[in-house]
Amino acid sequence: MAPSPRIPVPRWLLAGLLVSPLGGGFGTPPPAQASVMRPVLELIRPQVEQRISSLCLEKAAAGQAGLRQQLEQPCRQLARTTSRCLVDETEASGKTLEVVGELLRQQLGPEGERIAKRCLARLVGLPPNSLEAIPLRQITGAFVGRQR
Repeated sequence: MAPSPRIPVPRWLLAGLLVSPLGGGFGTPPPAQASVMRPVLELIRPQVEQRISSLCLEKAAAGQAGLRQQLEQPCRQLARTTSRCLVDETEASGKTLEVVGELLRQQLGPEGERIAKRCLARLVGLPPNSLEAIPLRQITGAFVGRQR
C-alpha cells in the first residue's frame, strides 16, 4: 500500500498553533478553550474525508468499475459522517494538538487511535468506549478482511 500523501500545512498555521492561547504550546488545552482548535480540524477535514472515501472505494469495489461507480455516493456519505465524527471526538478529547501533530507526522498515535475507535463504535451503534481494549489493527481487519 502506498504511503499517504503529506498534507501541506502553511508555516503561519504551525506558528499560530505554537503560540496560541492553549496553555503554551503542546500541552493539553483547557476544556473551555478546546473549541479554539476547531478551525484547524475543519481545515484538515476535507483531506481526511477524501482519503476515507478513496479507501472505501478501493476496498469495497475491489477493482470492479461498475461496482465502484455504484459505491461512490455511499462511500462519500460514509466519509463525510466519519470525518465529522473524527473532528467532534478530537475536539471533545481535549487532545487536539496531539492529534493534529500525529496527522502532520502522518502517524496514528495513541490519541488518534483512541479517537478512531470511539468513532467506529459510534458509527456501528456501540457505546463509545466499547472498543477501547481491542487493537485497531484487529478491528479494521475484521471490517475490511485480511490483505492477501
